[in-house]
Amino acid sequence: MAANDRAAYEMTDADSGHVVATTLQQSSKRIGRMRLGEYVAYDATGLASLVRKGEVTPLDLTQLAREAHDEVNPRINAVIQLYEDAEIVAGADGGLFHGVPFLRKDIGATEAGRLQERGCRLYKGHRPDIESYFFRRARAAGLRTLGRTTTPELFGGSGMSESILNGITGNPWNLERSAGGSSSGAAAAVAAGITPVAHGTDGGGSIRIPAAWCGLVGLNPSRGRVSGGPNDQDRSFGLPRDFVLCRSVRDMAAALDVFAGPHPGDPFIIVQPHRAYVEQLSQPTGTLKVGVAISAWGAAKVEPEIQQAVERTAALLQEMGHTVIEMPPPYESAEYYSLRLRIGKLSAKLSADSLEEDARAMGRPIDSSTVEPFSLKLYEYGKKLTASVGDSLEALRSLRYRVGEAMHPYDILLTPTMPMVALPHDCMICPTSPTLSLEEFAEAARALYPYLGVFNVSGHPSVSLPLAQSASGLPIGLQIVGRFGDEATLVRVARDLEEASPWRHRRPSILAGAI
Repeated sequence: MAANDRAAYEMTDADSGHVVATTLQQSSKRIGRMRLGEYVAYDATGLASLVRKGEVTPLDLTQLAREAHDEVNPRINAVIQLYEDAEIVAGADGGLFHGVPFLRKDIGATEAGRLQERGCRLYKGHRPDIESYFFRRARAAGLRTLGRTTTPELFGGSGMSESILNGITGNPWNLERSAGGSSSGAAAAVAAGITPVAHGTDGGGSIRIPAAWCGLVGLNPSRGRVSGGPNDQDRSFGLPRDFVLCRSVRDMAAALDVFAGPHPGDPFIIVQPHRAYVEQLSQPTGTLKVGVAISAWGAAKVEPEIQQAVERTAALLQEMGHTVIEMPPPYESAEYYSLRLRIGKLSAKLSADSLEEDARAMGRPIDSSTVEPFSLKLYEYGKKLTASVGDSLEALRSLRYRVGEAMHPYDILLTPTMPMVALPHDCMICPTSPTLSLEEFAEAARALYPYLGVFNVSGHPSVSLPLAQSASGLPIGLQIVGRFGDEATLVRVARDLEEASPWRHRRPSILAGAI
């Protein structure tokens, strides 16, 4: 295998400066010219390079992904379905990700004719007939979509990793801990080596939460950067975006080149990049003004190890020549949660209406046999509301303005992604609990997600990077937020941090091909 393409069999230990060997098993089974232990050591860019050079074939990689799935998925429960026809799925013969195995989250962008059950029994057997622009672009880039991954039930918006329909998705770093949500299976599958990249969605942290808890790179692009077409453009007030979870910054950059771009019917066209994002990897960063979240935002209680990681990374950015300044929270807590409540009421009302339409189309009732207890409570709450569209749109406008004004003096922000490491599955916000109330969920959400949903509202791009690790061996993700439409700066800064504080030497306890 070409040395320049390796994600790493030999990697520099960030603490000692010495070269250390990974503990990857030299599997007795070789597929084509690659073993499973080799496959999991490459990122998507590296695998595509080997395909272009003829060292492996797309079929080899698909078969290795199936082998990885068969080895680890019974333990982590990340993939609901690996397609029976995975070895013959369509994909371009070329592209940035030529031949690379890919997985689809079971909500969001659709593949025509493939099951999409949204983590919910109401949608059991549902097959959309629309092929999303997202998966058209995936195919054109050479990706092979081989299956679909778990997500908590659609209606509750949980950041945890379990559902009644599909069970618990375990975190490959510690099976007793949540993989995060809602892109739960995507994160667990990439962390455990089934595929090097997977589709996710983020409407309030659902890419960044599992990225932080599973030790991955998770970007939520700017509003409008990735089209939701042909039928979901700027859905839900522009809060959610489709993108990917991956292991390296260069894969994130390549994925931006693959998935970014406008389509007919999009409500607006965001500023377009001056050069390809992969080309940004070789560009200088320049000197930036960095705002750092030293004091906690909202109701967050930041764990000491995470706070220390923020401070170390701030010092590292300062050593790189950037101007680092403590940034106060971009919102007053009481006002922020009042605005979010106004937005949430309309969202709950519209979600309840949508659920009723879908139930009629599926020919099923909305009750405890089709939706989870908490989702049922939220549905009943939404049915009773008479929310004002105008009031909610004004709340969104006001919050966007306040956050935009607060961020304007800075080129980037540095915050925790999550204020704590991965929680146990039976935590206070377990979405399948029959006793979880709306009030308890809202209180827990205020403490868990104060650094995330605010940027879905404002539209700023933000990426979680696995820049630290707890004493107990769990990943710690830190969030870098860029100016609206400026993913290019995020790519360059993320590259610098990956080089200065690499994470490739860290391995979860469950990894395909590992000893």
